[in-house]
Amino acid sequence: MPLPLDATALDQLFREARTYNRWLPREVDDATLRTLYELLRNGPTAANSSPARVVFVKSAEAKARLKPCLDAGNVDKTMAAPVTAIVAYDLAFYEQLGTLFAHNPGARGWFEGKDNTAHLLRNGSLQGAYLIVAARALGLDCGPMSGFDAAAVDAVFFAGSRWRANFLVNLGYGDATDMRPRNPRLSFEDACRIE
Repeated sequence: MPLPLDATALDQLFREARTYNRWLPREVDDATLRTLYELLRNGPTAANSSPARVVFVKSAEAKARLKPCLDAGNVDKTMAAPVTAIVAYDLAFYEQLGTLFAHNPGARGWFEGKDNTAHLLRNGSLQGAYLIVAARALGLDCGPMSGFDAAAVDAVFFAGSRWRANFLVNLGYGDATDMRPRNPRLSFEDACRIE
């Protein structure tokens, strides 16, 4: 039976973790990005559909292509981040169900030819959250954001494919200089019920 994580691990993943807007000039190597994916892919999704796809924007050329797609307030922090993950989803995710959900050969029919918007956003966003937790577990800091032109990102990075942008996550080693105090969070009483 798994044991609860210790306080240090919980602090790193949640209590002390922050959204970073400033970055130290320290590279994130490709091996870390591969390990990050190996962790996030194990999180559950409906019918093990795993619709998320990720492009790790790291090179100067790729960052130059991403820059015009960003809202003005997100340009500087994204250009300074060592990596920006484009968390996307595959419109034809169901084509992988023969492998991912092999015990039920009819699973593809649940999705093929149907409007899967809710499924894609729900499960693709869930996998994006796994990316954030996995990154934090590996000692990376994160800066998730939605301030960008998704259609422009699709045109620049996914032209001719069935992938579509969902949200962005800057990754690297955060610079806490001038970081504001954490904003409040809702209490259990304000956000939860036990019935």
